Amino acid sequence: MKKEFTCIVCPMSCHLTVYQEGDNIIVEGNTCNRGKVFGENEYVNPKRMLTTTVKIDGSHLKRLPVISNDEIPKSKIFECVNELYKMTVRAPINRGDIIIKDICNTNVDIVASRSIAKIS
Repeated sequence: MKKEFTCIVCPMSCHLTVYQEGDNIIVEGNTCNRGKVFGENEYVNPKRMLTTTVKIDGSHLKRLPVISNDEIPKSKIFECVNELYKMTVRAPINRGDIIIKDICNTNVDIVASRSIAKIS
C-alpha cells in the first residue's frame, strides 16, 4: 500500500511516496537522505514529540507546560495525554524536572518546559 507524506525534517517539505516491496521500504520524492529516513520511519512506526500542559497547585499559574524528552509512538499519544490530564503537580517546579518517568511504558520521560515558583 502506498502512503504519501510531506517531509518535515527540513524547509524543503518534499512530497514523499512510500511503499513496501517485499522486505524493502521504498521512498520516492526525497531530495536528501534525511527525507528517506523520515519516510521509512513514518511508514513503519510514526512518532511525535508531545507537548501539552498539566495542572499545578501552589502557583499563581493554573497549568504547567510539559514536553516529552523524545518522540512517542503516534499510536500512544492519546493514552499519554490522558495520563497527563489526570495528574496535578505541586510548585515549585524547575525547568527540566521529570514530571512522569517512562510514560505509558514508552521509555520516554515528560519534563517541565519552564520553572514555576511556589506562592507563599
